Amino acid sequence: MGAGAQGEWWHSSESCGLREETQLGELCHPGPGKRHNSESRATRAPTISHMPPRTRSSRQRYQNYRDRRKQTSIHEAVDETTIEKKAGQRSRTWWTLAKAFWALLRGHRWTVALALLTLTASVAFGLLLPFSTKVAIDYIITDAPGPVIIDDALGLGTDRSRLLWMLSIAIVVVSVVSVGLAMWGRWQTTRLTKRLQVKLRREVFDHAVRLPLHRVQSIKTGGVASVLREDAGGTAELLFSMIYNPWRAIVTLFGGLTILAIVDWRLLAGSLIVIPLVYLSHRTWIAGIRPIYRDIRSSRSGIDAHATEAFGGMRVVRGFNRQRGETNRFTFGNHYMARQEILAWWRSRLLEVAWAVAIPTATAAVILYAGHAYMRGEVQIGDIAMFIGYLMMLLGPLEALVGSATNIQNQLAGFDRVLDLRDEPTEFAGTAATRTLDPARVAGRLTFERVSFAYPRMRRGRSPHAEEANPPVIHAIDLDVRPGETIALVGPSGAGKTTLCNLAARFYDPTEGRVLLDGVDLREIPVTDYRALLGIVEQDVFLFDGTIAQNIAYARRDASEDDVRRAAEVANAAGFIGALEDGYRTRIGERGVRLSGGQKQRIAIARAVLADPKILILDEATSSLDSESEQLIQQSLEGLLKTRTSFVIAHRLSTVRHADRIVVLEDGRMIEVGTHEELLAKDGRYAELLRMQLDPKNAKPTLTEA
Repeated sequence: MGAGAQGEWWHSSESCGLREETQLGELCHPGPGKRHNSESRATRAPTISHMPPRTRSSRQRYQNYRDRRKQTSIHEAVDETTIEKKAGQRSRTWWTLAKAFWALLRGHRWTVALALLTLTASVAFGLLLPFSTKVAIDYIITDAPGPVIIDDALGLGTDRSRLLWMLSIAIVVVSVVSVGLAMWGRWQTTRLTKRLQVKLRREVFDHAVRLPLHRVQSIKTGGVASVLREDAGGTAELLFSMIYNPWRAIVTLFGGLTILAIVDWRLLAGSLIVIPLVYLSHRTWIAGIRPIYRDIRSSRSGIDAHATEAFGGMRVVRGFNRQRGETNRFTFGNHYMARQEILAWWRSRLLEVAWAVAIPTATAAVILYAGHAYMRGEVQIGDIAMFIGYLMMLLGPLEALVGSATNIQNQLAGFDRVLDLRDEPTEFAGTAATRTLDPARVAGRLTFERVSFAYPRMRRGRSPHAEEANPPVIHAIDLDVRPGETIALVGPSGAGKTTLCNLAARFYDPTEGRVLLDGVDLREIPVTDYRALLGIVEQDVFLFDGTIAQNIAYARRDASEDDVRRAAEVANAAGFIGALEDGYRTRIGERGVRLSGGQKQRIAIARAVLADPKILILDEATSSLDSESEQLIQQSLEGLLKTRTSFVIAHRLSTVRHADRIVVLEDGRMIEVGTHEELLAKDGRYAELLRMQLDPKNAKPTLTEA
C-alpha cells in the first residue's frame, strides 16, 4: 500500500471485496439483504474497543492528500514513506540537484563534452537544410539571379537542372553527415547513461548496506528495491533529459535566431517572444510537478514493500486466510497511486495543450506577416519558405523540451530520494578507527566495562536523522571473557541476552561504557576488520537463494569443495545433504524454503564452522534440532568452542551445563555468574530457572525461558 496508510490495511475491506475500488474509489455500498446502518450496528455484539477505525477508500485518502497539498508550497512533498524526508520538508532546488548530478559525471565529463560537440556540429549541418529551400526556390526554380558566391565564385553555371541535381546531392551529403555525427554522440551518451545507472545503483546499495542496523531494519525491503530500480535507474536518464536534449534545443534556438536576424530582424523580434513563454511556464507550472512525482514514488515504494512482505510471509497469509485482504490492501494502494499519477498527468497535459495551440498560432502569424510582406515586394517567396522551415526547427525542439520537462521533474524527484538515502550517516560514522588489526595476533579476550545500552528509536514524522533512545535494555554490565572461554547467557525473555551478543558483534556501540578486544576499545578498530573475526549462528536462520554449497561457502569466498564438505560434516549436515538428488548443488529457494528448520540451522552452523572465527556467537543455534541431531552437533562443536571465545544463548541443559561460565541476566542486569555447579549450589535465579525447566508443571507462566 502507498505510504501514509500505515495501520489501516486490515479492516473490513474484505466485506465488500474489491467493489469499492473498481471505479477508482467508488464507495462500496451494501448489497441486497445487508444493512450497515447504525441500527444494525447497535444490535451486534460489542467489538474490542481498541480496534482501529474502518479503512478509508483510495478516494478518501486521495482527497486528504489534495487537501494537504493545497496547504503546502508547490515545492514541498507531503506524502509519507519509508525512505522519505519528513512531511512538508522542502525538496532540493533544481540548481542543487543539477550540481549533484554534475558531480556524478566526474571522470566522464570529456565524453559528455565530445557528445555535445558532435551534437552541435550535427545541428549546425541541419540548420543548412531550410536555407537550401530558399536557394532552390529563389535562385534555381524561379531563375532569379543569386548571390555572387553562387553565380560566379563557385562557377556552377546556369543550367537549372544541373543546379537542382547538385543541390539535392549536397542536401543528402549534409544530412548523412549530420545523422552520422548525431548517432555517434547519442551512442556515447547512451553508453554513459548505462554506466551511470550501474555506478549509482552500486553506490546506493553499498551505502544502504552500511547504514546503522536499526535504520536498515526500519527500511522495508521492497522500498529499497524501488529506490535502487526506479530512482537510481531514472537518475542516469537525466543525462539525456537535462543535458543532451536541452543542448540540442539551445543550439537549434540560437542558430536559428542568428539566421533569422540576417534574414529579417522583425521576424527575429517576433520569435523572441517564445523564450519568456518557456521561462514562465517552467516557473509557474512545471516546477510544481516534481513534488507530486516524489509523492508518487513514495507510494510506489510502499506498494513494492507490501508486495515483498506479503510474498515473504505467504505461509502466515495463507495460514490466517488473508489472501483476499492482502489483495485488497495491494489494490487500494495502487488505486491511490493511480489518482496521484492522474493528477500529474493533467498538469503535464495542460501545458502540452497550451504549446500545441501556440505553435500553429505562431505559424499563422508568420504566414500573415510574410504573405503581406511578399505582396508588398519586401521579401521573396523563398524567404517565406525558409523562415517557416526555421520556425518549425525552433518550435519543434522547444515543444519537445517543454513536453519532456515533466519527465525531467519525475527523474529529479527520484534523484532527490536517492540523495536522501545517500545523505544518511553510515553506521559508526562518528567514530574513527585508529588501530590496525592483525588477525593472527588476536587472542580473543572480550571485556565489557560498565556497559549500558538503549536501542535508537525513530521519531514519527521526522527526518531519518532525528533519533531518540528507547529505555536502556542493558545496565552497567561488567564481564571479562577470557580467550577460548565459552559464556552461556540465560535468563527470561527480554533479559538482554541477544543485545549483549549484538554488542559483542559490534552491531551497536554501547550507550555508556565500552567493549574491549584484547584491551583495545572496539571503537578504535575498523569494524570490517573486527567482524572478519566473527562467526554467528542465529535462531532465525537466513539462507540465500542458491545452492547448499554456495550458502556454506558464503563465510569464505576462497573455500574449496573439500572445505565445504568438512564443515558440513562437523555440523552433522553431510548426511541429509548427500540424500538430496543434487547433493551440495541442490538449490534451496529463497530463505531456504525447501529445507526444514533443523536442516537450515545445520547449514548455518556449517557456515560458521567454515569461517573459522576467533569469536563465535550461537544464538539458540540448536533450537530447531531434534535431540539426536543436537547431541551429534554438540560433540562436533566441543572442539570448535575450546579454541574460540564463544557466547552461547540456549535453554537446553546440554549446552548450558558444559559452558565455562554461565551468566544469568534479568531486566538487563547481570545478577549471577558462575559454573553450572556453582550456580546450583548458590540456589539462586539460575537454579530457579533450572527447576522450571525440569518441572514445567510447577513453572510459573510468566517466567518462560528464552
